[in-house]
Amino acid sequence: MRRAVIDLGTNTFNLLIADTQTRQILFQTKEGVALGMGGINEKRISPDAQARALKALQHFKILCDQWEVAQIHAIGTSALRDAQNASDLVHLVADELAIQIEIITGLQEANLIYKGVALTYPFKQPALIMDIGGGSTEFIAADSKGPFVAHSFDIGVSRLFQQFTFQDPYSQEDIERVEAYLAQHCQTFFEQALPEILIGASGSFETFYELLEGSFFEANGQAQKVNTEHFFKMLDQIIASTQAERDANPHIIAIRKRMAPLAAIKTRWVLQQTPS
Repeated sequence: MRRAVIDLGTNTFNLLIADTQTRQILFQTKEGVALGMGGINEKRISPDAQARALKALQHFKILCDQWEVAQIHAIGTSALRDAQNASDLVHLVADELAIQIEIITGLQEANLIYKGVALTYPFKQPALIMDIGGGSTEFIAADSKGPFVAHSFDIGVSRLFQQFTFQDPYSQEDIERVEAYLAQHCQTFFEQALPEILIGASGSFETFYELLEGSFFEANGQAQKVNTEHFFKMLDQIIASTQAERDANPHIIAIRKRMAPLAAIKTRWVLQQTPS
């Protein structure tokens, strides 16, 4: 049987089609939708964002029909679980496309992130998973027995992007403002004992990998280890980059070109809080 999973993220919608009998991934793609743009901090989905979401899901439905998918499982995350008008989009998609959207909690999202990472990392050593989302960011500390600490914070890059006004390139004051915001919302999480290994699980980390390696990311089913010193230098370069430089960089996809410095600031800040 062929099944599809659609992840309705705050910035990006992801589609994966697989054969459940052979456990083979048949097709996958993503679209930058910016579902949280224009309303996430007001707890709503804007009319423009709803229109973009519907258009992307119409395209995904066509792809699912072409692949003769028997069942579609659509999952809504931060932007939808916080939006007071989320039911408008849920009902619209159900009526027009016969796709039922399940909106999950932050902890449910963290658990799914762990399950995905566990397919690529054996957890012979404990690790802290970080998923940089547009609406929320999940942290999951886990070992070979499973997660032992998990938390979802509303500090996604889309929220931050719409919370503040930034210079181009980001000024030191901009950076300090973001770091203070992060400390205010999740500093206490890092005051507990956490693993020394950090695993990045989101699309932003794919972008980081491409910028670090100078080549396009190809998923091979295994976690990729990077040099910490080089990684920090790459983060610094993103933070210091101008919008024009990011626009011209083929390794930064369109939906991330505006928010890449925020993802880099967050990641650098997290690394500075964890053991070295």
